[in-house]
Amino acid sequence: MQRRQGRVSAGLLLLLYQISQVGLQNIPSVTLAVLALNIFLFLSPVRLLHKVCISVEEGFYRRNWQRLLLSPVHHADDWHLYFNMVSMLWKGMMLEKRLKSGWFAYIIAVFSLLTGVVYMVLEFLLAKILDDPLYEKSCAVGFSGVLFALKVLNNHYNPGRVSTVLGLPIPSKYACWVELLAIHLISPG
Repeated sequence: MQRRQGRVSAGLLLLLYQISQVGLQNIPSVTLAVLALNIFLFLSPVRLLHKVCISVEEGFYRRNWQRLLLSPVHHADDWHLYFNMVSMLWKGMMLEKRLKSGWFAYIIAVFSLLTGVVYMVLEFLLAKILDDPLYEKSCAVGFSGVLFALKVLNNHYNPGRVSTVLGLPIPSKYACWVELLAIHLISPG
């Protein structure tokens, strides 16, 4: 789980292209700030990934709570950043306009913290239920948990819509679960 610092790559260039196609003036302020923070920390990470990822061992047993703040805004590689931030761009544009910037910023902050807590709880339960201590050492980074929560929120505000997942039309209320399964099958790590 290491990445070269400051490396401009295909995923990052494609993300910048996507942002330019939308136009900075069309991206709401909090959404733009989240994109900028994630890109900045990808290019200039606070620490190496194994020092910011969240796990039961690091976050709970060693009481390294700063990882709850750092893990969501660090990404494993340029494609991880690309897919997460393109998703953030579209979800942010829809939700921030509806909820207004202050409330949307609050939701992003709460979801960012809670997804790390939920991750640790699930990993702790898996370790105990399956009697496998490796789950407590499993470390995660990225904005995917926040995006999943935003997708559920977006589905709440836009019921009855149909989303396309891997080319298949899926009712939006189920699409986030199908996407989660697809992501796990495509990129199990």
